[in-house]
Amino acid sequence: MKPVVDPATAAAFARDGAVCLRGVLTPAEVDLLRAGIDANLAQPSPRAKVASRPDDPGYFIEDFCNWQTNDAYRGVVFGSALGAAAGALTGSRRVRLYHDHMLTKEPGTRAPTPWHQDQPYYNVEGRQNCSFWIPVDPVPRAATLEFVAGSHRGPWLMPRSFMDNQAKWFPEGSLADLPDIEATRAEREILGWALEPGDAVAFHMLALHASRGADARRRVFSVRFLGDDMRHAPRAWVTSPEFPGLADELPAGAAMEHALFPVVWERAP
Repeated sequence: MKPVVDPATAAAFARDGAVCLRGVLTPAEVDLLRAGIDANLAQPSPRAKVASRPDDPGYFIEDFCNWQTNDAYRGVVFGSALGAAAGALTGSRRVRLYHDHMLTKEPGTRAPTPWHQDQPYYNVEGRQNCSFWIPVDPVPRAATLEFVAGSHRGPWLMPRSFMDNQAKWFPEGSLADLPDIEATRAEREILGWALEPGDAVAFHMLALHASRGADARRRVFSVRFLGDDMRHAPRAWVTSPEFPGLADELPAGAAMEHALFPVVWERAP
């Protein structure tokens, strides 16, 4: 089989922090994933969050960490080419699952996903990581995920709550604030791709990214993977997602060797 990630794609990921992978999932895997998202929407977990305001004509819902109870999610995470792709993109010998994340914007949703980095919200440190953003509905360029090319090289920027812009993670002033990306778009290289079911965007957890609202339904499954150098970084605050009790079982600086983060792929000896 032709590798999902060729050397040019891996080089683009290292340079830009985000790449588009066409047809990374088979039609059968897309159907399975779509069924998994629909089951998740029908019965959200206690971790689900509504990310749109009550006056929004649409509806934006997110849910996290459901792979253990959602057979479809588990089948795609462990049975598709995603793990091997993450290994190739991060240059790792072993890839672990970090968490799954469902994001659905119903038609007419105005709520944008503001510019942010993911890693400051998390309880992990390290450079070898990769997230996939996988729609099961067609996504036009205007509604896709966008990235600031090269922003994954840092620095870490202050994570803030999306609804009220509060610093609930790192102490106020301890990290630089996010620049006004929209006001300076012309000065930056902004990446984004129209996507069809089966396509995926792979991106680094420090890559600055955002998306707009949705005119049509946009069901997305995102899955995060950890490579060789990723380590546990317990926080004094509640991370997103939260892993209750993990700090009692996995010390700071430890490799993510825990049942919550199973190995998905390993390079052959």
